[in-house]
Amino acid sequence: MEVLRPQLIRIGGRVYRKNPIQEQTYQHEEEDDDYYQGFVECAEEPCEAYEVVQTPQGFRCTVKAPSLLYKHIVGKRGDTRKKLEVETRTSISIPKPGQEGEIVITGQHRSGVISARTRIDVLLLTFRRKQPFTHFLAFFLNEVEVQERFLKFQEEVLEKCSMDHGVDSTIFQNPKKLHLTIGMLVLLSEQEIQQTCEMLQQCKTEFIDDISGGKPLEVEMSGIEYMNDDPGMVDVLYAKVHMKDGSNRLQELVDRVLERFQASGLIVKEWNSVKLHATVMNTLFRKDPNAEGRYNLYTADGKYIFKERESFDGRNILKLFENFYFGTLKLNSVHISQRFSVDSFGNYASCGQIDFS
Repeated sequence: MEVLRPQLIRIGGRVYRKNPIQEQTYQHEEEDDDYYQGFVECAEEPCEAYEVVQTPQGFRCTVKAPSLLYKHIVGKRGDTRKKLEVETRTSISIPKPGQEGEIVITGQHRSGVISARTRIDVLLLTFRRKQPFTHFLAFFLNEVEVQERFLKFQEEVLEKCSMDHGVDSTIFQNPKKLHLTIGMLVLLSEQEIQQTCEMLQQCKTEFIDDISGGKPLEVEMSGIEYMNDDPGMVDVLYAKVHMKDGSNRLQELVDRVLERFQASGLIVKEWNSVKLHATVMNTLFRKDPNAEGRYNLYTADGKYIFKERESFDGRNILKLFENFYFGTLKLNSVHISQRFSVDSFGNYASCGQIDFS
């Protein structure tokens, strides 16, 4: 990272510079990612956007955060909090581990309280992005007809293409879990799940009802495509999903939901549009039948992980099943689905949903 061109971090419409500083290191100590590294400045909009309350003792500001992230503000032996308090001349009160509450910042000077709040926000965002995805917004695509057609697809692929490199029964999706993902979520508390439910309800009121007309969207699931650029080395093969009437309503709906959740900070902005697809084959399933189609490359404590994948040769599958018809569906609900969990029907457990009709 260059000093004159530091990393920019966007939080709630504001952009901050993350400037590098040299930290003192101690022999025989392991590196700790929780330790605060880097001075953060407001780069664009005024930091006065924070709600700071004047008290008889000075100034006070609160930060809502899930308890799972408290340790990243405290740091090893409390070093991160101490450093923040010294540099901003504030006092930072953090709830005990496992207890939900607010981080409270107090200080004699308003500018110091704002500076501490800004740095805490950057730390929270940094480590939130390292948490594994916990939930996702999705349509379920597991109607009986589609499941039966999917099993037919699997049977024919194994019958005609099982000699192709990497093709075997272990890489097929569970038909009960067929779905169309709108966006991935990191929800670390019941309050954040409730916030997501409320945001989804707002989307329904403000634009989903208008787009859907208060009726299920009739879609067709047909044709297959692959994610990467080499059909001979495929990791994800998916079925295409489109409106039966040829309109763009499904794409418009999911893109507006994605945009709204990105603006709220509940979904990290990676794309401007949703790729409408239903995964049918994924090499992650080869070693773990319960693996998910998409995952963070970090564990819950923020450590980087690597998942080795054995790709498969999809050229014959793409040639023989290019226009395979999986069936028609009526999409009537958007679900907040919980990863690595199943309901009584074998589908992903739903923490909340909105219905079109």
